[in-house]
This record gives sequence, structure tokens and C-alpha cells, in this order.
Amino acid sequence: MSRLKSLFTAIAFTALLIVLPTAQTALGDSATASAASAAKRSALGPTAGCGKTPTLRSGPQSITSSGKNRGFILRIPDNYQNSTPYRLIFGFHWNGGTGNDVDSGGTSGYPWSYYGLRALSNNTAIFVAPQGLNNGWANSGGEDITFVDDMIRRIEADLCVDTSQRFALGFSYGGGMSYALACARAMVFRAVAVYAGGQLSGCSGGSEPVAYIGLHGLRDPVLNISAGRSLRDRFVRNNGCTPQNPPEPAQGSLTHVVTHYSGCRTGYPVAWAAFDAGHTPGPVDGRPGDFEPGENSWTRPVVWDFFKQFGGGNPEPPAGALRGVGSGRCLNVSGGSQANGAQTQIWDCNGQAGQQWTATGSGELRVYGGKCLDVNGAGTTDGTSVIIWDCNGQNNQKWRLNTDGTLTAVGANKCLDVSGNGTANGTRVQIWTCHGGGNQRWTRT
Repeated sequence: MSRLKSLFTAIAFTALLIVLPTAQTALGDSATASAASAAKRSALGPTAGCGKTPTLRSGPQSITSSGKNRGFILRIPDNYQNSTPYRLIFGFHWNGGTGNDVDSGGTSGYPWSYYGLRALSNNTAIFVAPQGLNNGWANSGGEDITFVDDMIRRIEADLCVDTSQRFALGFSYGGGMSYALACARAMVFRAVAVYAGGQLSGCSGGSEPVAYIGLHGLRDPVLNISAGRSLRDRFVRNNGCTPQNPPEPAQGSLTHVVTHYSGCRTGYPVAWAAFDAGHTPGPVDGRPGDFEPGENSWTRPVVWDFFKQFGGGNPEPPAGALRGVGSGRCLNVSGGSQANGAQTQIWDCNGQAGQQWTATGSGELRVYGGKCLDVNGAGTTDGTSVIIWDCNGQNNQKWRLNTDGTLTAVGANKCLDVSGNGTANGTRVQIWTCHGGGNQRWTRT
């Protein structure tokens, strides 16, 4: 399918969408919807695929997700090295488009593949082009969010990915899907880019910060620019940026204006690119059409520069509680003790210091400033207690966030677990073989 035909199809199909409800309030059960908030965002070590001989190859892939056969296209860098953690970038197609349109770049070919980012990445990223059901991203019951979770698990089990360098971008309905990920998986994705999007795929959660860039045309006849401004403003608030009405070009100027918000929390920038054109991801200054060759568009370097500004690691968010999904109670240091060896347990969430956990860039979960969540004696057997201890940088004090809300102890490769599925105050916390039950899943409060 040519890019021209695909974009005309996007306009025709998306026009139908704007008469449908745009806010989905029930995107799966609360545990799934909040899995991204299971712990503070941090660089939590290499993925399981690092050091392995990969079995995945570039090209079409299939996976079962939510009981349905789903497809995606994978592009692995030339001369892939299994010891190098790569960026992971998801490119979502528009309504009526396909994953192949995103991957191939349409009539523009490789220079416009993944909205032009594949060529600019120069083999520093793994790219994924998912295929939406019925060529769209309705995200019914949160199934498209789950699809992304499943793809991440599959890819990172086989390939070496920098878990602090996951990105999403998309146009129109694909922009709506990228926005849904910003809302529901802010702790999983480092940044998103939304081209001419609207709230079409829901916004489960939507209270956490994530680096965000929105791009929208002044003369968009399908999704008015006011929709893009509304999406942007959510993350202006979440990211603590100074509110403003950013400058936008005059109609008829055929130019664009990029604004980088000031005052944003460190590591969580917001950018807004308004342009004098219609419904398109690839406007070209000085050209009145919406179907210019994408390789000529200024959006390519603007979005790539926004993504590549983030090095390894993630900003440390404020301390916060970790609530057990099964119990509804918070991870707590017994008796509020600050002594080495103090046992962790679950307790009614109370906001006190013994429940305030801060993730660090090295994968620690710190409490009281200098104490770390620690697997006692660097144990690896089921039932080993989880305590606090002076932070020392060892693997028994490092934790890896998983997209299902579990936290894996890096040294033991077992999950943070509430003993015996208990729900009562004082039930001890331990490590146990990962099974994804409610007593192993955590959300941030």
C-alpha cells in the first residue's frame, strides 16, 4: 500500500472515530492497568536476552495475546551484539494502516521507516511495528496494552534491551495508542511521541510523569488541534512543567514552531510542535500538501532528537509506597525500625517513612535514605526473607520491574512475595518463584 493511499485511508477511517466515545474508563482489571506503576522507574539491569544467542530474526512475528493471534514486525540492528543493550522503539500505525506501512516507510521506503527514526537511529535501536485489530487501536478492555506487554516480554527474553530506553510513537489512531501507553505504562516507557493524536485508545491511569512530545497541525480536519493540546496538557501537569500557551505559527505561513516547556521535573521534558498543515505525520515547511515525502519532513530529526537526549538510566521519582495487589496493604519495615536486618512485611498504608521506597538508577529500592530492600544473606531459595540493610550495591539489593507488576530480585531471579498469599497486617515478605499471582504484584501509590 502506498503511503499516499494509507494516509487517505487514515482520514476516512478516523473521521468515523470522532463520533464514537473517546474515553474508555475500564481498560482491564485494575491490577493490569496499573502494572506499570509497580515500582519506581529505574534502569533495572540488563534483560534476559543479553548474552544469549537470539532466536528472533527481523521480519514478521506472531504471538498469542489475550487469547488472540496477534502480529508485529521486528527490526533488529545490523551487526546486532548480544552484549549491547539497545533502545526499543514501538511505531504504531494509523487507522486503516498496517504495521507493514510503518515498517516499510510506504512509497518513501527506508528513509521514512518508523516515521523516519529507523534511518536516523543508525543501528542503535530495535524497532517494532505492531498490527492493530481491524487495523486500529480500540484497546477494548485494555487488550492492546496487554499486547504491548506481551511483545516486550517476548522481545526482552531473547534480545538485549536497555529497559530505561523504551519509546513509543504513532500517527492519528497510532498517536492515540501511544498516548494510552503514556497513561498506563509511564513506568515502562521513557518517552512517547504523539503525531496528530486524540484520546482514542483510552487513558487508564494517566497520573504518572513520562517524557512527552506532541505534534499537531493547525488545520487538521480529522482530529482538531485542540485534541492534541488536551493530551499535551495532561503531561504538562504530570511532569510539573510551567503551564503556558506555547506559540504556534500563523495559518498560511506553512511553517512550524517547536516549544520546549520550562520548569519540568528533571528528566521529564514536554515539547509541543505545532505546524501549519492538516492531518499528517510528515509536514514539510513551505509545502501546502499533507502528503509530502516523509523523508523531507522536519518531524524526523525533531522526534529523534527528543528521544536520543535520554541516556542510560532514568530519573529518580519521589519516594512512594508500594501497595500489594492481593492484599491492598503496603510494603512496610516492621515496627518502623531502621536497624540492619529489620524484616519487611505488609501493613495498612499510612504514608510513614517505613513505607516510602525510592528507586535508584542502579536498581535499588531505598528506604530511610541509606537502607536498601535486601534478600537476606543473598539467599536464592523460596521463602528467603526480605529485610533492609545498608546499601552496598550487591545483586541481592537490586530489583527488576516487570510489566505484569512483579518485582524480581536480580541476584536470586525470584519475585517479591507476600508469604502464603496473606492479607493481614504483619504478614512477612519474602522471595519466591515467580508466578504472577496477586501476592507478587505491586502498584505505586
